Amino acid sequence: MFPQKAQIAGHAGSKTYPLGEPRDSLPDDQSMALVALSHTPVEHRIYVSMLAETLAQDSRTGLFSTKRLMAMTNIRSSGTVRRGLEGLIAKLSIERQVDGLKVNGEARRRYFVRDPQQILAQRNAMGVRAFLTEAAIKEGNHYLERAVQRVVANNNLSRREAQVALCCVEGLTNAQIGGRLNVSEQTVKFHLRHVFIKFGVRRRAELISRLLM
Repeated sequence: MFPQKAQIAGHAGSKTYPLGEPRDSLPDDQSMALVALSHTPVEHRIYVSMLAETLAQDSRTGLFSTKRLMAMTNIRSSGTVRRGLEGLIAKLSIERQVDGLKVNGEARRRYFVRDPQQILAQRNAMGVRAFLTEAAIKEGNHYLERAVQRVVANNNLSRREAQVALCCVEGLTNAQIGGRLNVSEQTVKFHLRHVFIKFGVRRRAELISRLLM
């Protein structure tokens, strides 16, 4: 069974980024925030655990099994972990190595874990833009950079709400946002209403002004 968001979020200690990743031993910068926005909650929980492990070993590669990742992330379903790993590979956040071995009788596979800056650079090099803001930030759009910082600093926003808010700053219509995020226009309006409430505004223009000021 797919773990509920509440189960996943409940294990993220008191020292966390607004989007749920533990602070200790991890790069604390805007690149991590953008990467978090592009991952699903499950993918990001797995990614953060793998990154912390490889950083602790002073290496960009590590041996991980599905069972070990379940223990590290408190995700109870092996299928969920496997799907999360495939998602991270597809988004160029990690890379599966050819070799693997058994540790205490348990099969483990070696993964190369990119840091947030490497992820964004790799996506850009391969023309993969899971979240267009990555490209806009790299092009030196300082106003959009401020918007990203304000969105990420708002602890009350969900990942999807943060995405919708940033799409508004990019000037996308509700229909375009829906196409970008693969959700219906009604779903976009639903998230947008929550964003308005959390930022204390009544319309899109006020939201954009608040994020860019």
